[in-house]
Amino acid sequence: MSFNATRRELGELYVFFRLLADGSMTLGAADGFSDPAKPWPIALIQRSEHDGIRRYYIGKDISIRKGTTDPDTGEFACDPEVQHIPREDFGEAADLLLDILKNSSADDPEVPDALEGFLNAVDIYDLEAKTEDRTDLSLLFWDNEAPVTGFCVRCRLSPMNPLLDGGRTANLKFAQTGVKFASPTVNKINALPESPNEVVERMRMIERLGGVLKYADVADRVFRCNLQMIDLHFPRMLAEMVRLAHNEGITQVSEVTERIKAINPLKIKDELIKKHGFYEHKMKQFLLALALGMRPAKIYRGTDSAVEGMLVADKEGRIVGYHQSMRNVFADFLYLHTRFEKGNVGKDKYGFLEKENGTYYFKLNVKIGLKFKN
Repeated sequence: MSFNATRRELGELYVFFRLLADGSMTLGAADGFSDPAKPWPIALIQRSEHDGIRRYYIGKDISIRKGTTDPDTGEFACDPEVQHIPREDFGEAADLLLDILKNSSADDPEVPDALEGFLNAVDIYDLEAKTEDRTDLSLLFWDNEAPVTGFCVRCRLSPMNPLLDGGRTANLKFAQTGVKFASPTVNKINALPESPNEVVERMRMIERLGGVLKYADVADRVFRCNLQMIDLHFPRMLAEMVRLAHNEGITQVSEVTERIKAINPLKIKDELIKKHGFYEHKMKQFLLALALGMRPAKIYRGTDSAVEGMLVADKEGRIVGYHQSMRNVFADFLYLHTRFEKGNVGKDKYGFLEKENGTYYFKLNVKIGLKFKN
């Protein structure tokens, strides 16, 4: 009997099956296309299920071993039973998934009986990997000294998880200065009706009434410190970028950065901006930190997490990989293919005036997702 699954679940499965069938990861270039360099051959792929770890060893066929990993040493203890599945079976399953993703417009397409039977045959019950370290798949490349490397998966044929998912801890505070508003005026500003542009409409109304929004602080102290790990002045830079994205409707990170260079909110010398690329460099550092583990509410010490790279499937099903060992290419890719997004105003508690210690503040939210130009 067939069942339904989300596009994100099917997209992750597609990437997994295609890598098993191909047996290699094609490296990605900054523009999102494949790099002409030699692909990295994959020895095995590790994936988590509700009942433990699965390791898929890639040879003439796929050898599947179940087991667990020691939380202290990371060593894999496997069951003696080994399951052997022809590699072409994973290729056929990948083709079927790709056909569903390309030709179905449903948010939760129906999975046909043939694919359900294959999932049962290879003991896959969790359509999205179950991990606590945010990795989707872990890959071991053909190198005797190579460790198992954790990757997150993004598929352009399905909704993609953002790099930075906003939330209340990702709010930035602007003090309302200039004219001192009376309570009825504040209530009138906050009462503007819900709409896609309600936040910028409130900002513009504040300005029309003589108010000035001046960057004050990061709402959450952990997120403030995390941003300061990029640069002590980075919170102000990011706040001005988010404000600009709202005011001018520019969302692509690279385009907003170009505008920030002209505005120069940090008042730094032209030489640092033009010759050294200060603003671009800081933004790339931030995006790379997000991709490799920085989160608003978790203390960031500048060390990378279990996620060491990203696997991206395009609209034709081609997969490219980015790894932290190629930091410049990875950072350039993120810089060219990310945008500022709008979080839920009510849920994330931003976009209206609220009083704190006698001063009115207006919060903006930082949410960054992947957005491809091609």
